[in-house]
Amino acid sequence: MQLDSLRLDDRTAEPSVPVLHEHRVLHEAVAERLRELIVEGGLAPGAHLNERVLCERLGVSRTPLREAFRTLAGEGIVELQPNRGAVVATLSRADVEHAFELMAALEALAGGLAAARASVAERDELRALHFEMLAAHARRDLPTYYRLNSSIHRRLVACARNPVLAETYARLNARLQSLRFRSNLNRDKWDAAVAEHAAMIEALDAGDGERLAAVLRAHLDHKRATVLAQLDAGALALPAVRDADGARAEDSR
Repeated sequence: MQLDSLRLDDRTAEPSVPVLHEHRVLHEAVAERLRELIVEGGLAPGAHLNERVLCERLGVSRTPLREAFRTLAGEGIVELQPNRGAVVATLSRADVEHAFELMAALEALAGGLAAARASVAERDELRALHFEMLAAHARRDLPTYYRLNSSIHRRLVACARNPVLAETYARLNARLQSLRFRSNLNRDKWDAAVAEHAAMIEALDAGDGERLAAVLRAHLDHKRATVLAQLDAGALALPAVRDADGARAEDSR
């Protein structure tokens, strides 16, 4: 599938970064924006995060930017390297395989618990998010679709009412977000994922924990297979993605 058939708001070519303001905790806002750029392909794996360039683009000083780097390093999506500074983390094929294997087990467990523990209000909210996600899919608006998709997965985990599970999930999922996002660049795979989400909502509404767990496990297994196939085909490096210096990412490695 061609990237220009998706609504990526030109972020894959030259991300447009709004200036951040002081009404939010600044380093958290910076971390959130960098996280979005990494997830959506605006900053490729291995890209150098140039402090001067990012300070200018985000309208912040180096202090909140460096705090944001430390936050993202704690999540495993940025690496702080001696003599080079911050770079976007890169996962090996084995890392990807093992991480998705564990993620499938975590989400299956969360789904089984959520089917029994989610309130009526939470089920209604998840159904509403699902319909919003369907609308974004119909528009081929991948960034909006993926933000809604991620929210559904996070809320399902929250419905499990297990804080240890939620913390483990959040730490692992942070490392996989960009790969999960780009697994939808194949239209057939994207459409299949949407159908799987419909099955999730049906199982949740029915209170069928066993079925919801099975759907989630299969969903993550399919994501893993898609991502590994993309890695093997060399298809995960988005064209024209640049690092924070403005150079092509492949030139900075």
